[in-house]
Amino acid sequence: MKKIILTFLMACFVNISLSQKNGDVPFEKEFFKENKAEFKEAKKWLQEGLALVDVPDGFYPNYKAAIPLLKRAYAFNPKSADLCFKLGICEINSSYKFDALHFFQEAYHLKPNVDRMIHYYIGFSKQLHYAFDEALYEYKLYRNALNPATDASKVSEVTKRIMECESGIQLLEEPVRVWIDNLGSEINGKYPEYAGVISADESLIIYTSRREGSTGEEVVNGSYMEDIYISNKVGGKWMQSVGISDRINTKNHDATVGLSNDGQMLFTYYDSGKNRGDLFYSTKEIDGWSKLEDLGKNINNKDTWETGASISFDKKTLYFVSDREGGKGKRDIWKSNWDEEKSRWGEATNLSATINTAYDEVGIFVHPDGKTFYFSSGGHNSMGGFDIFKTTLNDDGTFETPENIGFPVNTPDDDVHFVMAGNGRHGYYSSFKADGYGEKDIYLITFLGEEKIPLMNAEDNLLAMVAKPVTEKVVMPKVEVQQSNLAILKGVIRDEKTQKPLMSSLELVDNSLGVIIQTFKSDPVSGRYLVSLPSGKNYGIAVKSNGYLFHSENFDLPKASGYREYEKNVDLKKIEVGKAIVLRNIFFDLDKYTLRTESKTELERLNKLLIENPTLKIELSGHTDTRGSSSHNKTLSENRAKAVVEYLKKKGISGSRLISAGYGEEKTIVSDADIAKMISKEDKEEGHQQNRRTEFKILSK
Repeated sequence: MKKIILTFLMACFVNISLSQKNGDVPFEKEFFKENKAEFKEAKKWLQEGLALVDVPDGFYPNYKAAIPLLKRAYAFNPKSADLCFKLGICEINSSYKFDALHFFQEAYHLKPNVDRMIHYYIGFSKQLHYAFDEALYEYKLYRNALNPATDASKVSEVTKRIMECESGIQLLEEPVRVWIDNLGSEINGKYPEYAGVISADESLIIYTSRREGSTGEEVVNGSYMEDIYISNKVGGKWMQSVGISDRINTKNHDATVGLSNDGQMLFTYYDSGKNRGDLFYSTKEIDGWSKLEDLGKNINNKDTWETGASISFDKKTLYFVSDREGGKGKRDIWKSNWDEEKSRWGEATNLSATINTAYDEVGIFVHPDGKTFYFSSGGHNSMGGFDIFKTTLNDDGTFETPENIGFPVNTPDDDVHFVMAGNGRHGYYSSFKADGYGEKDIYLITFLGEEKIPLMNAEDNLLAMVAKPVTEKVVMPKVEVQQSNLAILKGVIRDEKTQKPLMSSLELVDNSLGVIIQTFKSDPVSGRYLVSLPSGKNYGIAVKSNGYLFHSENFDLPKASGYREYEKNVDLKKIEVGKAIVLRNIFFDLDKYTLRTESKTELERLNKLLIENPTLKIELSGHTDTRGSSSHNKTLSENRAKAVVEYLKKKGISGSRLISAGYGEEKTIVSDADIAKMISKEDKEEGHQQNRRTEFKILSK
């Protein structure tokens, strides 16, 4: 028995000697006999800090609160390898993760065998600092010490880290040209701000913050509950953000996950405690944002976790994140189509094996062009944590292989909550940066395109050779920045007489198919509207409000037409005698008066107006531009007006209510003199197009 005790004491002596040799000073009182009082106080801080970290199963460690306590103990004894390692663990799991490397390296220097995962954590910390080659060395040391039979999960984890470093090395070699700018103090503060969602024209941002003064004041693990905040851009500047609404912010966690392109439909994450976390939506109403509504059983489930959503430009397809069964890995991206008949979201299907991997996919965002998708993934060729990826939906329903959008947007840390403006040039995301206002801030990313190559003007170079130094004129070739193939139509809908905003509905029609794509609403308070028009279609747009004549617009957008924004205020006219409107979606072939099939939806809209107002008597008139002979133009316009009248008569409208008239070139909207002043061919043709039109005017009620 004495021999066993002696062997044990010798082993302890050897371990202490090795620790002393490497500089490790354990947090034991025998090493601080001359500082008993100070040691006792430091030991208390150490124990209080460790109690916040080493918690039982089912509880979450509070790393943030533990750090200041452990650092006070560290100030007393910076030579404890175990304490340094614990501080590294706290830092790597907090907002201060970039400081973790120092503590892990110090722990290893003091005691190389401080923990079997020390090389893994040094490698992870190196990876966060973009030192990918050094991280690879540490990861391989760690992997070589593992037993593949008993440590299979750890081998898999570190192998994934090695792949991330290899991807990081490649991505650093080809950085993307971007500006990354903080959105400023109107949006960001000393608390975390993240998950920003925007309207397609960047006039509105809604985001999540865990700041003081939230609806749920309760502090959990050192952080306030999540609330949702909103800001509008006025004159190019963001206004001071405010809490969005008491109907949306609750005492629990409330977070943004998606916003329709027009800014009228908000999707949120809400944890009511009943399920694991569900998705809800709210719409803009006359008295503010509506109460949150559950997206339904095909989206939310008591046994699943739903954490992200994005809706298509026509509001008919919902893309969302869920960890439900049938996925490719952990959390996947799913989609559901709106069931018009049942007025609910239909059965969900997994989006694509091209997008979803064995790892987490989150933060889905579908661009207003309907083709471009952005999401965050821990798989694919991520350089660490979640990276942001881009993919394109093909016409056959398949997706292109996702492409990492590159460094410096993506980092070795988690990069999520990315959204792209309608123009395809501005992105928004949240990130932790050293120059930020607080923990995480929301940033604007401006994609600059290919690098400009300077070309020197030869004349100025010659002058510089024969005279005193002159300022050289640098001529930069035009750089094409890739933009979306998308048009955005926006403006305010008002009463023609009072100029007061009107809440109206907007029908978006595919003229070639004669079908309504979707019906939108203008803002019920401001009257503002925004409609996204992906290229490749002939669109008809009708604005309607009770008691008013409808207003129509036409946009024929060929594929690859680039990005454009149209600002158009619409003044609706009340149904009164003498009021006239242009029917912009009545189409005839060149120099003919046969109605084209694309005219059907507009004609049916006019037919419905006459049915709903059975005493209305109207004049249908045709108009041309000034090109061609006056007599020919008059005859053509008369025949076109008659074609519309005949269509309505066949639909059952009495001929006594319809009068046709052809004015030819007599009543042009844009004069020839004004057209002559226009510079571009496109503008001149647009002027002539405005003159070629079909109108109707109310003769009597």
